[in-house]
Amino acid sequence: MLCFPNCKINLGLYITHKRDDSYHDIETVFYPVQLTDALEIIPAAQTTLHTSGIGIAGNTDDNLVYKAYKLLQSQFPDKVPSLDIYLLKAIPTGAGLGGGSADGAFMLRLINDHCKLGLDNNTLAGYALQLGSDCPFFIYNTPQFATGRGEQMQEVDVDLSAYSIQLIYPQVHISTAQAFRSIIPTPASFDLRKLPELPLTEWKNKVSNDFEAPIFSQHPILADIKQQLYAQGAIYASMSGSGSAIYGIFEKGKKAVIITENVQTFYID
Repeated sequence: MLCFPNCKINLGLYITHKRDDSYHDIETVFYPVQLTDALEIIPAAQTTLHTSGIGIAGNTDDNLVYKAYKLLQSQFPDKVPSLDIYLLKAIPTGAGLGGGSADGAFMLRLINDHCKLGLDNNTLAGYALQLGSDCPFFIYNTPQFATGRGEQMQEVDVDLSAYSIQLIYPQVHISTAQAFRSIIPTPASFDLRKLPELPLTEWKNKVSNDFEAPIFSQHPILADIKQQLYAQGAIYASMSGSGSAIYGIFEKGKKAVIITENVQTFYID
């Protein structure tokens, strides 16, 4: 059985509070984007994770796909068999696109379907939260206003299908933990629940990402890419998550030509 875990972008991101459990409270809108990995499972004599495409740091036990398998296998040992797991990575890592989280969440969904576990989305989201704060989003995989660590969500009516999205990845890996350490939490400057009411042409002056200022100061190339997107017609441009991917939203069919060296560009029409 085969599926294609997609990435996400953040439409606005505010870090509002440092919690006693060392996490931070955030406010953001997660928006699914069809840049995908590929994930396949096949019954096997023993469970093995095979990876290809973009290299993945760490060992098998740390991979969220493998963790997702072990989680459901421990809960349903009579229903979840040994599997050959094939993961083809195309979503850049350390880019703020949630590719690893998507892979883990989609693995839960894949096993649920393949093994006929009958788990509903809310139950799967509970398992996904054990994998990571933004993993539950990929269970629902629709635009969501997210608070708390990113796990408290309510659906929001944002639709960018009439536009083109351009993703620029400069192959700069940003540590999420380090990015959070550079933030001084403050109240959100805009209520992202009102995003559907705000014309896209006004997002530039209203919607922001708190990570941009500290990370752009450390990596000026990211600020330059964002400026190139705006200079070539982006209606809105931002860093996604804690970076380092920068996205631009354009009128349908339009895109920018980025002159920065050593970048990957992806188009979603």
